[in-house]
Amino acid sequence: MATPFPRALADEVAGDRDAPLYECWGADRSEHEQLESLYLQPFTPDEPEDDWLCEHVSSGPLLDVGAGAGRHTLFFQDHFATVAIEPDAPLVTAMRERGVHDARQVDMFDLPSAFDRDQFATALVIGTQVNLTASIDGLRAFLGDLARITTENATAILDSFDPTHPDVTELPGYRADPTPGLAHRTIQFEYETERGKPLLFRLFNPDRFAEATIGTDWSVHDRFQAESPYYRIALTKQ
Repeated sequence: MATPFPRALADEVAGDRDAPLYECWGADRSEHEQLESLYLQPFTPDEPEDDWLCEHVSSGPLLDVGAGAGRHTLFFQDHFATVAIEPDAPLVTAMRERGVHDARQVDMFDLPSAFDRDQFATALVIGTQVNLTASIDGLRAFLGDLARITTENATAILDSFDPTHPDVTELPGYRADPTPGLAHRTIQFEYETERGKPLLFRLFNPDRFAEATIGTDWSVHDRFQAESPYYRIALTKQ
């Protein structure tokens, strides 16, 4: 059975969502009110961070990791072959219903089992799900898997929240860390009568992200920093 977040988003796609989706941390919770704006609105590169993204996505095939409802895939598949992956079947079905040509049920932590070597020229990991790697070592291992299935001159675009930004403490479930450049969030999603398992998101500042590329085939090429703690980072093969 799918967990609360993918069920809520799939119901939103189908027009069947009649209960709120909550982000919960400890005794606190807040309603997630941006499902449509964050996941269902057509992607049009009319914001600085999206212009920046398009500048770095120049070739395919493209892999959209944790594609949600397929917002980015629906745009890029008109330019080159694009594969969208999610671990939960309801979202794969929802993406297909929205017009995604190639949506597959794949766990981002099992990429080498799902794809051939050198299969993709570009990888998107947008949605801060890379923070689920939970540690510098975990991030480095994920980057190693991503390197295996991408070409020798590939580009990868990933995003995170910067724990050194002054507004980061406003994120739901935020917890400070004594290690410079690191923090974490622990949240649960609640939908209808189900509350999911706690999710640990490890936050890396850009310097820590660069540190995680050491020993991998990747190096930092560029970065976009929003006015908020949110940032995007572009990696290229060394």
